[in-house]
Amino acid sequence: VAQIEGEFVRLLDELKKTHSKDDGEELTDEELEELFRTNHQCRMPEMPPQLKEAYANAGTVWRGTDAIKDYGATPPEEVASRMPSSLIMRGEYDFVSEECIEPWKSVFNTKFLRYRTMKGCSHHGLYEDGAAYGELIDSFCAEYD
Repeated sequence: VAQIEGEFVRLLDELKKTHSKDDGEELTDEELEELFRTNHQCRMPEMPPQLKEAYANAGTVWRGTDAIKDYGATPPEEVASRMPSSLIMRGEYDFVSEECIEPWKSVFNTKFLRYRTMKGCSHHGLYEDGAAYGELIDSFCAEYD
């Protein structure tokens, strides 16, 4: 969680540097938030209604990273049962960067872990390129059909 929060801050700083106003003023928080959304969260001009609704109804106790800020995934014990085949996927421009995913690879107790990046997508690739998302899932499932 801390790593993703650090990546979030890094990406915000990068957006501030690369997207300045013509008059030299800094971006407002709202402008920066929208730039982050369209670059790293959902690369669509408008947030899909279903996604807006999901974020609006995310709850209170388990909303945001504060609820799990101290969580750190750890590999299972050697005697643990093997997990089934697993797929880690992210978008090319996702705020969950490759560096953020790397520690998770050791947590999956399986010999059959697949890792895929959706080209041209951010965090919500299902909405951004539903066909490619479906093909990725179909391809993964077909390996075990």
